Formats: sequence, C-alpha cells, structure tokens
Amino acid sequence: MHRFLARTLGSARAPWARGVAAALALTLASSVLAASATTAAAPADGADRPTGAWFTSWAASQQNLAPTALRDQSVRMITHLSQGGDAVRIRVQNTFGRTPLTVDAATVAPSSGQDASTEGRPRPVTFDGRRRVVVPAGGEVWSDTAALRTAAQDDLAVSLSISGTVTPGRHESAFRTNYLTAPGTGDHTADADGTAYTESTGSTLLVSAVDVRNPRLRGSLVAYGSSVVDGTGSTNCGPDCSRPGADLRWTDDLARRITSELPAARRVAVANAGIGGTTSAATCPGIGEPVRGLDAAARLERDVLALHGVTGVLYYYGTNDLAAGCDAAQILESYREVFRRLRAEGIKVYVTPITPRPGYSDRNNRDRHDVGTFVAKWNNCGGTCDGVLPFDQVLRDPVRPNSINPPYDTGDGVHANIAGQQALADIVSLPMVTSSARR
Repeated sequence: MHRFLARTLGSARAPWARGVAAALALTLASSVLAASATTAAAPADGADRPTGAWFTSWAASQQNLAPTALRDQSVRMITHLSQGGDAVRIRVQNTFGRTPLTVDAATVAPSSGQDASTEGRPRPVTFDGRRRVVVPAGGEVWSDTAALRTAAQDDLAVSLSISGTVTPGRHESAFRTNYLTAPGTGDHTADADGTAYTESTGSTLLVSAVDVRNPRLRGSLVAYGSSVVDGTGSTNCGPDCSRPGADLRWTDDLARRITSELPAARRVAVANAGIGGTTSAATCPGIGEPVRGLDAAARLERDVLALHGVTGVLYYYGTNDLAAGCDAAQILESYREVFRRLRAEGIKVYVTPITPRPGYSDRNNRDRHDVGTFVAKWNNCGGTCDGVLPFDQVLRDPVRPNSINPPYDTGDGVHANIAGQQALADIVSLPMVTSSARR
C-alpha cells in the first residue's frame, strides 16, 4: 500500500515556499495521525518526483469556493486523461475550504463523457486503506492506488460522497458538464446508471488531479497560465456554434499529437494548470479581487510542483499582466522567479511570448516587445528557460498585429477558437518539449 503523509498547504492566497510547506506537512502529519486514524494524507512535497511509474495525466487547478454548499450528497466529476495506465489515483483538495471536508466514499469508473452514467460498475477508492477521509481546511489528500486500466483520451468519472454541509473548492470552468445528486441523498458513488445525479455544474468540484501508473511514460508536461491555457474559446466552433465537453483545448490537441506521433516509449502526459484571469506577476495594480493571490509564483507549489512526474512546463502568461497595469520589469521579475524554482527542481520551461490583444496601448506594446525579446534571446530566455513556443506568431493577425487572426478569433480578439487551439498545438515542437523527459 502506498502510504501518504498529511499535507496542509496553509493560506491559499500566500506565496508558497517549499521549506515552509514541508514543515507544515510534517507538523500536520503528527497531529492529524495522532488525533484520528480516519484523516488521510498526501505525499510530502517532491517526495515522488520523479515518480517512477506515476504521472499526472489530468488536472484542474482550484481557484475559489463554489457559490453553493454541498449537503450530504454525491458529486461526479468527468476527467479527461491525456495518457492511460494500469492504475489511477486522485487528488482531492480543500485548499480554499474554511472547514474540514469529509469524504465518506469515492469511486472511479470509465465514462462516455456524455452524461452521469459510467461504463461498468465504479471501483472503490481508498485513502490510506480507508474509504472515509477527512481533508482539513486548507489541505489536500491523494488516494491510494485504484487498479483500473485506462488509455490515452479516456474519460474517467470520479465520484465523491460528501457528508455534512461544506462549501467545496472548485475550478470554475470545466468546459463540460459535471454532475451532483440532490442535497440529502447521501452516497451514490457506486451507481453506474447515473439517474441519481439530477443536478449539474459547469465547474469541477474538489477533484484537482488524476495520476496514472504507466512505466512507459517519460514524464508529464504542465501547461501553466491564464484563460487561453484554461480553455476559454475551446468550445467555440464559429458563430452560434459550441462544442462543450469535446476536449478541444490546445493542451488536449497536443496530447493527441503526442499519442499519434510518438512511440509509446517516448510519450509524455499533459496536465492543464490554467486559471482564467490570472497573471504571472503578483504586483500588477489592476489585478481583480477574484484572482488576487493566484499569480504564477503563489500557486506554483500546489498546481505544478505537487503534481507527479513533471518534467516540463509550458508557460503561457503575460497578456493579463499588461491589461492589469504591469510593465516589462515586473513581468520579467516574476518570470525569473518562477523559472528559477522550476529549473531548481529539474523541470524544463518552455515559454510563449505575450500574445495579441486589441486593447494594448503604445506602452503595453513596448513592454510586450521587451518581454518578447527576453523570451526570444538565444531561444532560451537568455539561459533562464529551455525553449520558445511561438504562439504569438500563430495567433497574430498579419494585418492588425494587436488582434488575433480572424479564422482563429472567438470574436473578442483575445481568445482562440477551436481552429486556433488546434493551430497552437500544431506549432509545438514535440522533439523540444519531450527533451524534458526522463531518460
């Protein structure tokens, strides 16, 4: 059995220091294990990196609390795996929670991705050998291994039964439908038919990562950034046309390229750690309250470094920084801090220059030019990153450089539609990003 140490990440809006996180983890482990044998735990920071056979295959970064509390009911979240394996494990987070979260039961099962039903009977998931787990406020848990064979691009239904009344943490934009039973209906995690799941949400609640066990994989790439990473535009197929739940983010398209173009022994998983509206720098004067404290450095620990088998990060930040009043110096300071922390962990960093936006002022364009020059220097950020993703060139309108090329534009001049998402994925050099993979 894979035993996990308890982990509380502290304030969700504070910058993360690995030493502090580790100390908190050990302190909480002692107190929690002494207090209750039913309160489970997650791996200590970096304990499983590299993870041997375990790689994060799907992620959805928590960003705030849902507007509605859960009360003695079940949730069924549909996750989309970039790569498969012979077993899975899940992460449940209570990062923004103000009270402990009690999970009475959890299951995993293959899903069609089309509704709340599962393909076959759901399999139970345990936490340190027990079905029940209490996740402390501000904390997270990783499950034990659940034997379940999956393949690349499979949908996986993760179901949790929540007891008591608690407001769950969420990732706001799932770009698909997820499911809940009615309040007071209790445990329906083992249901295959899905009929009890009469309510729905467009967010992803509580579940923030799925690992797969696959010794043939070479690593996990984490896409890290704001709304264009998160997936805004990825359901847009033209005027009055939408394809929710089709998994058409550029990160999904990239994962499909990896599976179709690379042999099994050279493949990597792809996890999405985007949050719409966020910035790289914490110091931009116009950062809105909903995303304050979710800058790149502040959430790096929980959204990237705490994942498993991470060998590379695809860094896509900057346009929100300019819109929020940051200049090139502030943006580059944040880049250097994040890149330093990633490279200190042996994780390679691939960066895109800041992409187009119609509202850029002359000052914004000068700052954008300075950031782009830094990123392009020697094609490795002057030695602080490991490669360049030319997304700015893909998206730029050749006639109006501050706007997105019309065939790729959702209509807001900022976000790429389905065709643009595919174009971004197609420009990524697979030899470059898989050079991060472990040997």
